Amino acid sequence: MIHSAAPVHDSSGKLIGVLAGGVLLNKNLAFIDRLNEIVYPEEGLMLGSQGTATLFLGDVRIATNVRLFEGGRAIGTRVSAAVHQAVLDQGHTWLDRAFVVTDWYVSAYEPLIDSQGQRIGMLYVGFLEAPFANAKHRALALVIGLFALAMLLAGIFAILWARRVFRPIERMHATMTAIEQDDVSARIGPVSSRDELGDLAAHFDRLLDRLQAQAASLKRWGDSLDAQVANRTAALEQAVSDLKAAQSQLVMNEKLAAIGQLTAGVAHEINNPVAVIQGNLDVLRDILGVATEPVQPEIRLIQEQVHRIRLIVAKLLQFARPQDYVGYLEPVAPAQLIQDSLLLVGHLLKRGTIAIEQHLDSVRTVLCNRNELQQVLINLMVNAIQAMPDGGRLTLAAEDWDEADMPVGLRLVVSDTGPGLSASERERLFKPFYTAKKPDGTGLGLWVSLSLVERYGGKITVDNETKQGSRFIVWLRFEPLPMDF
Repeated sequence: MIHSAAPVHDSSGKLIGVLAGGVLLNKNLAFIDRLNEIVYPEEGLMLGSQGTATLFLGDVRIATNVRLFEGGRAIGTRVSAAVHQAVLDQGHTWLDRAFVVTDWYVSAYEPLIDSQGQRIGMLYVGFLEAPFANAKHRALALVIGLFALAMLLAGIFAILWARRVFRPIERMHATMTAIEQDDVSARIGPVSSRDELGDLAAHFDRLLDRLQAQAASLKRWGDSLDAQVANRTAALEQAVSDLKAAQSQLVMNEKLAAIGQLTAGVAHEINNPVAVIQGNLDVLRDILGVATEPVQPEIRLIQEQVHRIRLIVAKLLQFARPQDYVGYLEPVAPAQLIQDSLLLVGHLLKRGTIAIEQHLDSVRTVLCNRNELQQVLINLMVNAIQAMPDGGRLTLAAEDWDEADMPVGLRLVVSDTGPGLSASERERLFKPFYTAKKPDGTGLGLWVSLSLVERYGGKITVDNETKQGSRFIVWLRFEPLPMDF
């Protein structure tokens, strides 16, 4: 309530009492309506807005003319959290828009303070924001509409005016585009403009006529010159091609002739000591008899290698036509083949610190000539050992070769940890007489090895990363494929 008190004095001025009175504000609708009339007199708000007033005790409305959804007054409802914090908690005056019960109002909240200086409530007055917001939106829409209309009219006028200016330019652009697409007869033609653009269009047509005449003349001369150049070029290319073919044939003939002479001499020189070794071996076995039993495996190995030397000598004489030779075929197991090959290159392994790693994961056998396959494997192992002069790891593996879940054959893998091969070296690796900078190499090892493997329908591939070693893979089928000679 609103409370007031006044002192009462007698005729001598002595205080004899106190006169106190108050007005209860809870649900005092007459008080709040009168307050609303004072703040918002009739016709005081424009655009049909409606003024409201409310008296709060704490944050609860105790007297108000704000209406609820059903039309009754919103007595007992509470103020929003934002207003509560700003006015009741912080003691500020709120002058801003706020959501009151059902709508947004332009609002003012003032804290009410009792005789002890405590904030006990608030006094609120405000009016509906919606009419003013609607009026603002309508005004803004009107301004935007007028601006758009003005821009549209200006654009139409500018387009109509610009078309008169740009029409000759568009015709010139179309003519130039047609000429770029080889339409030499395209012209601008007469234009309605009589100003500088019209003169430029006429001058451009005359220039195009002159250029067309000059181009036709140049084309006739060019066609004649092209015909002569084509004839001379064809003759020159044929001559160069014939010369290269003759040079290649000459070089190959010379190499093959040198190989023939070399192999004939080598065969003669090797066959003599081989015959001596074979004869002495037979004498040794006859003289010692049963005493050779402890070294019988070594003698057998010597006998096999002597036979292998004879086969190699025979193949040296047939390098020019390797496909004419077909050796004895037998089932060959990769595990025993790898062990025999390691035994034959053992003297090279002793020269450096080279570790041997074996992965014999395949138990399949292939039908081929054992000596030829051993020759291929030893050649790859020797190359791998020579690639690791400072030591490294030589990896030998036997793997199954399957395609589309069907067994095809097996793979023999020879890997080293040397410096690897460059791209240019890999391209020439299997060509004859390429030695990869080996001072003691002939350049025939890999070429011969590839020829032997291809004879059985296989192949040799190299998987290499520079500075990480090389990995040669010999792909062998179960049985040789038929060859067409």
